[in-house]
Amino acid sequence: MNNIDAYWQHFCEQEDLQNIRYTEAFQFGEKADWLASLVLDGTKRATCSSYPLYEVEGDKLPAVGDYQIVLNSKDEPVAIIKTYSIEIYPFKNVPVDFALQEGEGTYEEWKQAHIAFFDRILPEYDMAFTEDMLVVCDRFERVYPK
Repeated sequence: MNNIDAYWQHFCEQEDLQNIRYTEAFQFGEKADWLASLVLDGTKRATCSSYPLYEVEGDKLPAVGDYQIVLNSKDEPVAIIKTYSIEIYPFKNVPVDFALQEGEGTYEEWKQAHIAFFDRILPEYDMAFTEDMLVVCDRFERVYPK
């Protein structure tokens, strides 16, 4: 059993959960350790991603009730989160309260960081960022460690 599955199993045993699986184990963005630390201290309670990339990659959209394992930059599990809200907006219409729940600074700092991120990532898929691009806004709670 790898360390991610062992982490999940320990969580399930503590919470007396059976026949439930996490949907993915992942690192948050390009600053995985910093963003994971924001999840751990309760500052980061949301994340957004590019809707068109789900279509291009054929990935399933996140759903309410999904469990995900947050990894650090060494692919070690540090937290388990559970989605409680999924909303899709054009980037320019992302609510300020959502952006602030991402925990990465002011709304303007959030906006500039995400534009820069999408400007780096989307060209790999022959796409360009626009403020009309749809984004998937995922609000979550950290369920482990408590």
